[in-house]
Amino acid sequence: MGAPRQGDESGTGRGLDEQAAGQPHYLGHRERLREKFRRGGGDSLADYELLELILFRSIPRRDTKPLAKRLIDEFGTLAEVIAASPQRLGAVKGLGEASVGDLKLIHAAAVRLTSGAVRGKRVLSSWSAVLEYCRAAMAFEEKEQFRILFLDKKNQLIADEVQQTGTVDHTPVYPREVAKRSLELLASAIILVHNHPSGDPSPSTADIEMTKTIMDALAPLGVTVVDHIIIARDGHASLKGLRLI
Repeated sequence: MGAPRQGDESGTGRGLDEQAAGQPHYLGHRERLREKFRRGGGDSLADYELLELILFRSIPRRDTKPLAKRLIDEFGTLAEVIAASPQRLGAVKGLGEASVGDLKLIHAAAVRLTSGAVRGKRVLSSWSAVLEYCRAAMAFEEKEQFRILFLDKKNQLIADEVQQTGTVDHTPVYPREVAKRSLELLASAIILVHNHPSGDPSPSTADIEMTKTIMDALAPLGVTVVDHIIIARDGHASLKGLRLI
């Protein structure tokens, strides 16, 4: 049986130099990963490696590489791991309350960061930022959410509100409530947004009919429906872009 290689991170041969010094093998791996990030930034790391760096803080005394890879296998991407519900994350063996809290904190920060690119700006001239924000906020939600972006006469964002949360494939929407809230905020226009947890952003017949009903309810009030965007894991769809409204 051959002698294990020094520094091998598999089997009993990994990190012999660190073990000889009385240190766990993963400490050297952590420092190498941190150095890789310092030199090349996030683009130099795979999803599971970035996830390892995040988990270092909440799991200081355990090798986090197997857990990071398990999470990517379970959810698909780093974005999907971070956006997953606390319940689903908590069901993953080895992921404790502190780790789940850190992941959800990062998700909240990501949503806040992308929303900052939209607030106080003319939404129609920052359309890519609007899509990035909606994707961060909604793309990986497990239930449908119906969100409205309320705009003033200059098409600047007045408010961003989740109006309803439904099931995995349906969200009840009440045109009267949409009209009432638009008047309360003195909105001149709105953008409707909802997500498809199925992953397919294609609009359904019900999506199109509901949009037209809201447009009819708002037209006498002088409030324009700019677009209805559907967000999903696999992309987005614009009813206006598809010439469905």
